[in-house]
Amino acid sequence: MVGGVQLDYMQTGAARVKRVIYPVGFRWSTDMKPIIGTELCMHAHAGFLAHGQLRIQYEDGFIEDFIAPQVVSIEPGHDGWVVGEEPAVLIEFDFLGDTVQHLQIPEVHSHGAK
Repeated sequence: MVGGVQLDYMQTGAARVKRVIYPVGFRWSTDMKPIIGTELCMHAHAGFLAHGQLRIQYEDGFIEDFIAPQVVSIEPGHDGWVVGEEPAVLIEFDFLGDTVQHLQIPEVHSHGAK
């Protein structure tokens, strides 16, 4: 558990399949920024929100809400937090530091890029 986040994962070939449980009250800029040391989360996230609600805010102010059950694609350079009184459970697929390249997710968010 890091920053209050519970993480379970399994390596499968070149990728990892992860179950990430974000607790009620979690906010990346409060809980992870001091640990990671970057201004924003620079990791891309692709997967399925199985439970709860997440709000993502990019550096340019654009806000995106994800409400389970929903597929998610989150570009690097964001803050994110749990909305409501239930934890958010994200099933995520990643390639460690190469997620952006493997999934061809934009490296920088821009309106209309999705």
